Amino acid sequence: MNRELFREEIIKLIYSKMINKDQELEGYDSDLIKTYHDFLNHIEELDEIIDQNLFDWSITRLNYVDLAIIRYATYELVYLNQAKEIVINEALELTKKYSNLEDDQAKKFNNRLLQNIVDSLGEKDA
Repeated sequence: MNRELFREEIIKLIYSKMINKDQELEGYDSDLIKTYHDFLNHIEELDEIIDQNLFDWSITRLNYVDLAIIRYATYELVYLNQAKEIVINEALELTKKYSNLEDDQAKKFNNRLLQNIVDSLGEKDA
């Protein structure tokens, strides 16, 4: 499974588990499950980073799709040390595919939030 497809599948899993906490992990790729469990170990820190970079907004107001995308992108930035440009670009592509309306507001919002997160981590100009 290539990295792009892996991101999409893990975000689907994160979203799905937010909706149905009792959902079984059977049938998922073992690497995906391993990454998901590691992601869960850091969820509180990820949410804190996200919350600190939201302006005039709270994490509880984010829809579940955007929250799943932003959480995983933040996880990649902080714990996987992925290239910030790639992480942001892939997150925005997933936003366009799953969350964006015709007005591009979700994409703009997520882009701004991810850039704020990158800046807060000491990385500039993603």
